[in-house]
Amino acid sequence: MEADSGAPSDAGPSAVPSDERFAAFRNPRFLRYWLARFFSTFAIQIVIVSVGWQIYDLTRNPLDLGIIGLCQFLPALLLVLVTGAAADRFSRRLIMGLAIIVEAIGALALLLLTWHGLASPLPVFAVLTGFGIARAFFGPSSQSLVVNLVTRQELANAIAWNSSSWQIAAIVGPVAGGLLYGVSPLAAYTTGLTLFLGAAVLVMSIRAPAHKRVSEPASFETVIAGFRYIWSEKVVLGAISLDLFAVLLGGAVAMMPVYARDVLDVGPWGLGLLRAAPGIGAVSMAIWLAANPIKDNAGAIMLAFVGLFGAFTLLFGLATVPWLAIVALALAGASDMISVYVRETLLQLWTPDTVRGRVNAVNMVFLGASNELGEFRAGVMAFWIGAVPAVVIGGAATIGVAGLWAWMFPDLRRVRHLASRD
Repeated sequence: MEADSGAPSDAGPSAVPSDERFAAFRNPRFLRYWLARFFSTFAIQIVIVSVGWQIYDLTRNPLDLGIIGLCQFLPALLLVLVTGAAADRFSRRLIMGLAIIVEAIGALALLLLTWHGLASPLPVFAVLTGFGIARAFFGPSSQSLVVNLVTRQELANAIAWNSSSWQIAAIVGPVAGGLLYGVSPLAAYTTGLTLFLGAAVLVMSIRAPAHKRVSEPASFETVIAGFRYIWSEKVVLGAISLDLFAVLLGGAVAMMPVYARDVLDVGPWGLGLLRAAPGIGAVSMAIWLAANPIKDNAGAIMLAFVGLFGAFTLLFGLATVPWLAIVALALAGASDMISVYVRETLLQLWTPDTVRGRVNAVNMVFLGASNELGEFRAGVMAFWIGAVPAVVIGGAATIGVAGLWAWMFPDLRRVRHLASRD
């Protein structure tokens, strides 16, 4: 698709007036959906922070922190042809709800394992694989569902707030996880279980929305439609692959337990602050974007802020005092939010509803590769060369990726307005 250089359409986020920044929340179905996604993500943050600290405390091996990410990513990769097709053929609300119920079962399993005493990380890795399977189905169904819950006029505002729900939970969740784990691992996992159950109730209470379901028989061609669409839309391909490689190389989340214990010496509560810092920056940026959407030069802005994300990650890697590490992570989170906002807006506004589930399934694999596989990359590098060099090299590589993508995807660089294709 050619870069849009004309005036934005009424559906584009640039058309959202500042006094309508909360327009999507007046829709009760979206409000329940948003709260359910927030509770689910909040619970995931608590669980992952607790698991990371628990495993590192047990083994003191940074490679195990990387395996935590790998257990969550591999199911999304292996099931990508199934999860997206399911979201296009069956009830997205039901799939989302069932996935959250499976996560609740996982939280209960971690609670019981901790109660009886954990002697090996292997049972936890098995439970996390179950989480990964649930998230593999949750991702494309939840991302695709939001479009079916709101009107066309509410869509851009809903996308901005939908991105922020993860970020808001990412602020409170890690801090809560660190504090709760400091009290007791049982308290942390019990809270996660409760939040998952609340999210499941909220999702199931939403009146089932209609969406354009796939009508043709299942075949290899229909299954790979998401891949074909992304490959044909070079701007979308450039946007999601940019995010993939930027966070894959620059992600530092897996190393935070190492920094909290061995570099900054701040304990579980400090780990929660480190985990929350990127979310603080990101949600601040998301709130600002809801009232001041990007109106021009969206592609160039995205590329510039991906480069800044790498620079602030590098700064975090070099930090030896807690306040500098927290500030660097907050600025990295704010920079990354620009990429999330542009990518998600392009993806949701330009994708036909009949293939939206499959396209979002592919996008979830890209996100999983950038986050969970990025954690594995960081863990392996830290095992070989140490945590600090692993983070610093990753940040520098992300800066290089931003420059390389600006050259490889000129149409993405030239995108000006974020508008729908219609």
